[in-house]
Amino acid sequence: MTTVLLLTISNIFMTIAWYGHLKYKNSPLRKVILISWLIAFFEYCFQVPANRWGHGRFSAAQLKTIQEVITLIVFSVFPVLYLKEEFKWNYLVGFIFIIPAAVFIFKKW
Repeated sequence: MTTVLLLTISNIFMTIAWYGHLKYKNSPLRKVILISWLIAFFEYCFQVPANRWGHGRFSAAQLKTIQEVITLIVFSVFPVLYLKEEFKWNYLVGFIFIIPAAVFIFKKW
């Protein structure tokens, strides 16, 4: 559970670093790149330990899959709350199609 928690925290930081600046389109690009890079530093402070401690319990492919599922969950919320964008039905359908991929990765064959 520690791995999932750390990956969730890291993903929140990364989503803010990648998309938070979209609310400030009048800010100079150099400034938002620097701020985004500084925010991404904190993402790595959680992501690296999550993967290091999680590897062994999970394979690298499973860790990446966990991270991607968390990304979709975090990203489903972020644009709605922060950017005030609408969450459309087709986004949900697309995200649901990713679930079978995760099932294939975690299934013991």
